Amino acid sequence: MSKSNLHDHSGDLSAAAQRSNASKGVRGRAADAEMARALGTTPFRMALDPSGGGIAHWKHEPLHDIVEPMSDHVIMAYNGMVQRMERRSGRSVSPGTFRRGVVVIIPAGSSSRWDIPKPVDVVQLYLPPAMLKRVADEAETATQTDLLDRTAHPDPITSRLLLGAVDALDGNGPLDALFRQQLTELLATRLLVAHAGSPTTLQPVVGGLSPTVLRRAIERLRSDTDVDVSLAALASDAGLSRFHFCRSFKESTGLSPHAWLRQYRLDQAMDMLRDPDMSVASVAAALGYASQTAFAAAFRQLTGETPTEWRHRSR
Repeated sequence: MSKSNLHDHSGDLSAAAQRSNASKGVRGRAADAEMARALGTTPFRMALDPSGGGIAHWKHEPLHDIVEPMSDHVIMAYNGMVQRMERRSGRSVSPGTFRRGVVVIIPAGSSSRWDIPKPVDVVQLYLPPAMLKRVADEAETATQTDLLDRTAHPDPITSRLLLGAVDALDGNGPLDALFRQQLTELLATRLLVAHAGSPTTLQPVVGGLSPTVLRRAIERLRSDTDVDVSLAALASDAGLSRFHFCRSFKESTGLSPHAWLRQYRLDQAMDMLRDPDMSVASVAAALGYASQTAFAAAFRQLTGETPTEWRHRSR
């Protein structure tokens, strides 16, 4: 079982998120804590963000229990065997079929009984209502942020995005954290467009970042020190909301902030690997990866080769 280092602080972060949401009128246990209780296990991987929310990968046995109200919206993408299931909320019964390409949405504060007869492999997003409202306010077009109950609802876009987050639950801290933050913003926007009581229509991007603002953002991303490269810090430095910063940065560079940083780190890795005196382990450590294995997996995902294979071929 593999867990992000952030998981070590899940109790504190969950409690903080629960108190924060409770103060905004959202009642319920922190989502990760309620899921652990209902599923009777711990997540296979999990990363919780200090500002609230998180992503968790669960593999659990059949479920026949009530999931009590939670302080976060919970969005799930299914990754296991095809199977029929049933969800009951009061007198409402919602049967469905779990398969790749469908999503489940449990709005914050709601409760339902689940009957799932077979083992489950699922990735969950925990989205604080306050975060969804912030994204809606920044988009400047959303009229409400109440999410609809969804049971095995077809949505291949949301499913693909969420399942793609699994690889970012381990490995390089700053890079993976930026990816998760950016993905959460993107998923929140997607939920407003496709799963809110009053769907949002997003306006097209008009213009990118000014040269000065773009240069400052790139300098922050390139920094070799412990400078904050979170999405919140990048957006604040640019004087923009996170929503508008992401869209404008991509308009200017053709890449999202995470994709830009990932390419920059890959270029750094290749430069270091050309130095015969640097071991692969030293390169991994210099780039901030948690282990040589995590670095090798990330490198192979981008190049199709391990660092050692690339080094031999590039000589």
